[in-house]
This record gives sequence, C-alpha cells and structure tokens, in this order.
Amino acid sequence: MTPPPAAPAAVTDTPVRTGGVLLETHGLTKHFPIRRGLFGRTIGTVRAVDGVDLTVRAGRTVALVGESGCGKSTLGRCLLSVYPATSGEITYHRVDGTTVDLAALDEKQLKPYRSELRLVFQDPFASLNPRMTLLQIVGEPLRVNLGLGAAATEERVAELLRRVGLSPEYMRRYPNAFSGGQRQRVGIARALALAPRLVVADEAVSALDVSVRAQILNLLKDLQDEEDLTYLFISHDLGVVEYMADEVAVMYVGKVVETGATDALYGRPLHPYTEALLSAVPDPDPSARRRERIVLRGEVADPSRVPAGCPFHPRCFYAQDRCRTDVPALREIVPGRTAACHYAGELNLKGVTGE
Repeated sequence: MTPPPAAPAAVTDTPVRTGGVLLETHGLTKHFPIRRGLFGRTIGTVRAVDGVDLTVRAGRTVALVGESGCGKSTLGRCLLSVYPATSGEITYHRVDGTTVDLAALDEKQLKPYRSELRLVFQDPFASLNPRMTLLQIVGEPLRVNLGLGAAATEERVAELLRRVGLSPEYMRRYPNAFSGGQRQRVGIARALALAPRLVVADEAVSALDVSVRAQILNLLKDLQDEEDLTYLFISHDLGVVEYMADEVAVMYVGKVVETGATDALYGRPLHPYTEALLSAVPDPDPSARRRERIVLRGEVADPSRVPAGCPFHPRCFYAQDRCRTDVPALREIVPGRTAACHYAGELNLKGVTGE
C-alpha cells in the first residue's frame, strides 16, 4: 500500500496542579560511549534512550513494549536514576504538589526519593542475595532508610510477607529454599517495604512459568488497588501487557514511536511497527479468524548507527522517500494518541482483531 504524501529549574517550590501526573520526561536521553584501545578512546555512542517524552499518571499502569534492545530497561533505570541521564528532564510530582527534576539531582539529593520510586527486577534468582535471609533482604530498606530497630523491622517484614502471599515463618530462610515465583514475591515485598508511589516492574514475570506468571500478575493488580500504586510495566509480552496496562508506549531504537490507551492502541495501531508487534500476539480463541503475521525484513537497527530519517524505515513496508530523510516527530494524531510516523492516521493498520 502506498500512502498519499503528507504534508524547568531543578526544584519548583510553588505548588502546581498535577492533573494526576506522577512522573514525566522531556527529551530524556541516555548515551553510552563505545571505547576502544589501551587508553579507552571513544569511537562511537550507543543511543540507548534518545529524546523520550513520556507521561506516567498516578494510580495507572503504563507499559513499555518493544523488541529486545529497544531501550525499555534503560529508560526504566533512568527514571529511577539508577543510570544518570545524559540530557533531558525527569519531572517528578511530589505529594505536596511541588515538582522536582530528578535528572538534575546528585546522589545525596536523590536519597529522599529512593523510597518513593522502587524497582522489581526481571530475574528472581539473580536479584536476591543468596547469603541473606528474607528478613535481611526485605528488612534492609527499612533499616537503611527508616532506621527501624530489630523488633520493628521483624514485625514489618512479617506484614509484608503476608501481603505478597508468603508465610512470616519463612523470614529466616535463605532464597535457595524458594521457587522462582516465591522469590519474585520476595522481590515485590522488598519493593513495597517503603510504601512507594511508583514501582518499575522490569520484565517482572518473563522468567516465570505460565501458571506462576498469572499468580504474580494478579498479585500486582491486587496490590495496586490496595496501595494506590502506579506501575511502569516493562515487557515484551504483548498478551501480558493487554491484561495489565491502562496505557502503552511503544519503543524502537531508543525512541517512543507510539502511545495511547491499551484498548485503542490494540484495536487500531497508528505506527507500522506497532502493527507488526500486534500481529505476533497469539489468539486465545482457536476458532477465530487467524491474523496474518507481519514478518519484518532485516534486523533491529543498531543504536550506535541509527539510520537517517525514520529509524524504522529500512524495515517498514509503507516507507516513502520522505521517511528516508526526515525524522518524524512524536505528535498527537487523535486525542490521547501519539505516533512518530509521517503517515500516521492515513494508513489502514490492523490491530489484534485483524479487521
């Protein structure tokens, strides 16, 4: 199909109206230098996150999706200041209505916010120290950040273990006594220890069996309702994302190429890359009309050598001459929907319904 040619300061002390926004980024980038030789000479740059604008609203789940290597995990770690941003802003809306640019703070200034922004890791086997008991693992944030004594820490750890479906009797056992699903529950308990506002779940169920995966997803949903949590849910599994997320942001080679409410995006994507991703989602109804799988040509672009123009154009079946030279901006196509495609809204792209 050939489409027709288309024509702040670090801290704000004055309270602001957030409109439900908890965290937002503006032009966020994270570049890693490529070094070679004895003296570590820089010969290139990996553009892992490249000018991302993203909004996370309080009490909702925003999913980051895309192929491996697109920058999802790096973006999540930048939001938590695990990786310092190369440039751009990370605006965090505090409970009192003021805002702070996390990207402009040093490690000491960031400490008060560490308890409000937490991370659940992908690998439940590698993320828990095998030489620490559950009491030490879950209790460490309480001791370091709140200075709780031994008795108060034990009481709080027991409560957290109950909330994630584990018996408090397990608190003196080591991680090797537990299954992958149980270990991930420990990781979730550790993340919840300081009553956070935002939890970044980085592929939190991808390493688990399917049956255990469903239990953990339901646990995350229940905890969100009980604690009014906000999730940034990073995943490559679009079936899981459809169940978990209120909004979806699609990433490709360090850039967000489409955003929108989950139902709308799954029903009618606006970017060809999103259409290709959705075509791979398995249909749970065997009797339903099978969607045609879109097999993209070539490989994901190298973030150290991003193609000119639209980064997706070498793999896009709809690409025109303009796509090879002009970088498309992420723009609002319809209310609540953005896409970085010159022909967004003009293409008849198929969603999960195949219609």
